[in-house]
Amino acid sequence: MKKLISLFAAIVLVSGFTTVSAQTQGVKATATGSATIITPIAISKTTDMNFGNVAVNATAGTVVLTPASGRSITGGATLPAVTGTVTAAVFHVTGLGTSTYAITLPTTYTITSGLNNMIVNTFTSTPSGTGTLSSGAQDIQVGATLNVAALQPAGAYANATGFDVTVNYN
Repeated sequence: MKKLISLFAAIVLVSGFTTVSAQTQGVKATATGSATIITPIAISKTTDMNFGNVAVNATAGTVVLTPASGRSITGGATLPAVTGTVTAAVFHVTGLGTSTYAITLPTTYTITSGLNNMIVNTFTSTPSGTGTLSSGAQDIQVGATLNVAALQPAGAYANATGFDVTVNYN
């Protein structure tokens, strides 16, 4: 009987360890990882901005160049009959299919002629703020406001370093 009780105790003891051992092993699931590499968004300048010919008098003024290359004036700025070259800046954006992207325009830009300068600001674009690629491409037209001082000295004003337009996928 003593052997039977010892055998029974051994069986219960082994069964208990087996159950405890199974409970401490835990369960698991498996997941896989993946990634998709997309076409990077890119931008290139195709046309420089040019306000064309502007005449001034003793009053300060502005020339507003629209993204469609139209001009309007305020104050002492006038637009002579000989317009010169008038163009909004144009940038070509490429990327993934029909993705949308954010457009960031500069705030100010200075153009100079010798020691004289003029400020270009109030940049606008078409599309404005956000663009949508069509078959992976879209053009952005950029206009701005040229601030002309009273009696602004004559000269060809420019800035060879250019201004930045930035695009990022949304």
